[in-house]
Amino acid sequence: MSITKDQMLEAFAAMSVMEVVELIEAMEEKFGVSAAAAVVSGGGDAVVAEEQTEFDVVLTSHGENKVAVIKALRSATGLGLKEAKTMAESSPIAVKEAVSKEEAATLKADLEAAGASVEVK
Repeated sequence: MSITKDQMLEAFAAMSVMEVVELIEAMEEKFGVSAAAAVVSGGGDAVVAEEQTEFDVVLTSHGENKVAVIKALRSATGLGLKEAKTMAESSPIAVKEAVSKEEAATLKADLEAAGASVEVK
């Protein structure tokens, strides 16, 4: 015999707020989900995920033309020659973190034009 949705709703209605909170936490743990992960809009028809607003630009390889990549890193970050060279040789490494989508795309294009391999996360 299984419990119907109406029976579950009646049981939830009889619970205190703290009991409901504990139940939600237990369900999150058991099923490996988070109740705060999605936002439900209006009538509950659609689930809208939060859009990512900050991106990390990661240099994965300096490629064949390391000198050009070092120059691109210097102009993008304002680092000195030694620091930019160290960054290029330390790939994979984050070049810039928590930047806008437009800035990440521009930086990626500049570094790829210089011959580097870049990922935006």
